[in-house]
Amino acid sequence: MTSPPASGPGNRALDGRVALVTGGSGGIGRAVAHRLAAAGAGVAVGFWQNREGAEQTVAAITEAGGRAAGVAADLSRLDGPGELLAAAEIALGPVDVLVSNAGTGRAQPLDEITAADFDEVLAVNLRAPFLLAQRALPGMAHRGFGRVLFMSSVAAFTGGIIGPHYAASKAGLHGLTHYLAGQFAAAGVTVNALAPALITQTGMLPGDPEELRQQIPVGRLGHPDEVADLALAILRNAYLTSQVISLDGGRYPR
Repeated sequence: MTSPPASGPGNRALDGRVALVTGGSGGIGRAVAHRLAAAGAGVAVGFWQNREGAEQTVAAITEAGGRAAGVAADLSRLDGPGELLAAAEIALGPVDVLVSNAGTGRAQPLDEITAADFDEVLAVNLRAPFLLAQRALPGMAHRGFGRVLFMSSVAAFTGGIIGPHYAASKAGLHGLTHYLAGQFAAAGVTVNALAPALITQTGMLPGDPEELRQQIPVGRLGHPDEVADLALAILRNAYLTSQVISLDGGRYPR
């Protein structure tokens, strides 16, 4: 059997679609937004505090001939995810591709984590992705096409060192991935998670970059563009669903 051509349906799967990327103002989210735009999708760049970064992402996409719009909402608020999705739909149309990338977390020892700290991390990292998917998935299923990608972390497998609140929030995304994938696979919708670790330009490195580099088998930190490359491969693939894929330079083989 011969391989399909490079211009086959998988490579055109995102052309003309509308994507919402949360946390699209920098780092991994910005890189994913650029890749989606290059693949032909209109991109709603979700942000909250970093308006300047979101505007830079949008400007770069539009200057390259793509479609993009910045959309703002506080994902820690109960109404924030719905407001963000509504703004994306008003700006660009019904959302076909949801990349829940926005996250929060600061290193805290167990005895210093308050209930409020725990709730804040889970609100942004787990509740918001759930509420976004809950609202977006029925429309995707009705139209017969959809892609959902949750940005997890290797901390979901190992516990990490940021804290139990962060690890728990990311592990929760895996259960959400498997449940939703099973519910919507027959409707042409895929749901997957990507679990990167030790990526530069994210503000989430749990230690000194040089010390961390020495712990990685490939000998360096990862780059947002490398995460975006894998994210686009996942989003293009209609046969891949209910999977959690790690990207960590070989540090956590499993």
